[in-house]
Amino acid sequence: MFDTVVVATDGSDSVKRAVDVALDLADRFDAEVHALSVIDASEVDASPEQLRDELRTALETTADAALTTVEERADGDVTTALREGRPAAEICEYARDVDADVVATGTRGRHGENRLLLGSVAERIVRTSPVPVLTVRQLEPAGDDDGDATAV
Repeated sequence: MFDTVVVATDGSDSVKRAVDVALDLADRFDAEVHALSVIDASEVDASPEQLRDELRTALETTADAALTTVEERADGDVTTALREGRPAAEICEYARDVDADVVATGTRGRHGENRLLLGSVAERIVRTSPVPVLTVRQLEPAGDDDGDATAV
């Protein structure tokens, strides 16, 4: 059913659980794993010009570490990719490029005003992805378990 799983990662806490779920899914279906990290170009462009190179380097270092974490956690081979642009658009384009069967991503599970004010990369991926999206909520610190994975 799943031959190619793309896991979008930025190394944040909200994505760690998504990485585990995506790797488990890929393992169960003996699927190819692609780990993708995207440097948000708008974040770089919005920074002062004299800091852009430093910021880009810091973001690349963080992205590389996130991709390495996926490789270390996987039982098999992982194809890694680093792109720069608008995260949701780049993730969807990458899914098309590798003919993915599913994209896995983490979400903080924001609701209400926070979601409206801050937006959500995961929400944009769900809206625009050419393939099904598996969103995995970060569990609440108290160990609340209603944050299970949901396929969209």
